[in-house]
Amino acid sequence: MNLELKKAIDQISKDKGLDRDMLIDTLEDAVRTSVLRRFSEDMDVEVSYNDATGDIEVYQFKIVVEDDDLLNPDTQIELSEARTHDPSVQIDDEMGFRVKVEDLGRIAAQSAKQVIIQRMRDAEQEIIYEEYKDRVGEIVSGIVQRRDKGGWVVNLGRTEAILPRDEQIPREHYKRNDRVQALIIEVRKEGRGPQIVISRAHRDYMAALFRREVPEVDDGVVQIMGVARDPGSRAKVAVLSRERDVDPVGACVGVRGSRIQNIVQELRGERIDIVVWSADIATYARNALAPALVSRIVVDEEENLLEVIVPDDQLTNAIGRKGQNVKLAARLLGWKVDIFTESRYNEANAIGHGLQQVASVAEVPMETLLEAGYSSLEKLREATNEELADKLAISDARIADLRSAINFLAPVVEKDPEPSAVEWLKVTEEAETAREADGEKQED
Repeated sequence: MNLELKKAIDQISKDKGLDRDMLIDTLEDAVRTSVLRRFSEDMDVEVSYNDATGDIEVYQFKIVVEDDDLLNPDTQIELSEARTHDPSVQIDDEMGFRVKVEDLGRIAAQSAKQVIIQRMRDAEQEIIYEEYKDRVGEIVSGIVQRRDKGGWVVNLGRTEAILPRDEQIPREHYKRNDRVQALIIEVRKEGRGPQIVISRAHRDYMAALFRREVPEVDDGVVQIMGVARDPGSRAKVAVLSRERDVDPVGACVGVRGSRIQNIVQELRGERIDIVVWSADIATYARNALAPALVSRIVVDEEENLLEVIVPDDQLTNAIGRKGQNVKLAARLLGWKVDIFTESRYNEANAIGHGLQQVASVAEVPMETLLEAGYSSLEKLREATNEELADKLAISDARIADLRSAINFLAPVVEKDPEPSAVEWLKVTEEAETAREADGEKQED
């Protein structure tokens, strides 16, 4: 009775968490492979493990043929020889002969051992993959083991994970045996085993930390609608309460900031802005751009663009250090964001309005002016009459109208964005008079 083999199977199954039947199947396949290598690939071999005795039983099967028809002694046996084993055997019967495992030899036994070890390793890796593939988005804790060419290798217990350089928080340093927390972002199969990728810089890591630290987030009363991070520096988190009596910002901050401080501490001091989400994009943008005060917001849905106008003294707050505030807000909103001061926006609007008025007087479509490259009154002023005639395809009279309008509007743009209705009527009448005179001259 081979109790040692039986004991080894039981021990491996317990220690490695591997299925016992799978181990037995692996053992049988390994022995069968070694038998075929040792004797002949043509042999018909059956291997079975006797669970009661712990023995491995190997049988070779041969077909009975006429005495003069033997072609392959590995798969056939002559009738006369077969009847020495069983007098009742007939032609085409199949006979089984036990093969002594001890006869495999040292090399064959070593080969069988290697196959068993490899099969066990493959099975263990498959179990690890199955265990971790459904844990993407989960926070894990491990011990920093060593530096790898792609980052740091972290021991998670049963297996290892890789913390890539671009998934680390900038300026955060690790030493061997440091304990580190991170988020599983990917689990993929590779030849050497499952590759588990973890991250501390991913935006979902912050969301997972909020779920862990804030019960209202974990149970769905407060919902995280979006996260934008500049890892290690600053982040914006949009939240929404599903219940009227629950303040989403207060729930996330906690009493005396206890909840959010735990998250900030885990992220090495990363500043976190809690933003109240809104279905109205303008309201949402105002909240996202805090602490800057916003005067008004122009929404361009076709271009997915927000033009945000702020008081002149709020520009620095709106943009933030190195553009961080507006960059994070745009990322959180999913819109392009342009910041204007009130004076700059009014000036730009005045110039645009002036172009429309000039186009109206000269009877030139606004699109024609822009396509020709005349995006401001100054560019029109600098153009020669020949250039205007060529690019805009207008007569000398129309050019004269255009010049009159520019000369009238240019000083007004600097002082007062919009001329009075009386003044504008006067310049319009002058242009009309010039146009009639030009028509009479052509008739003459």
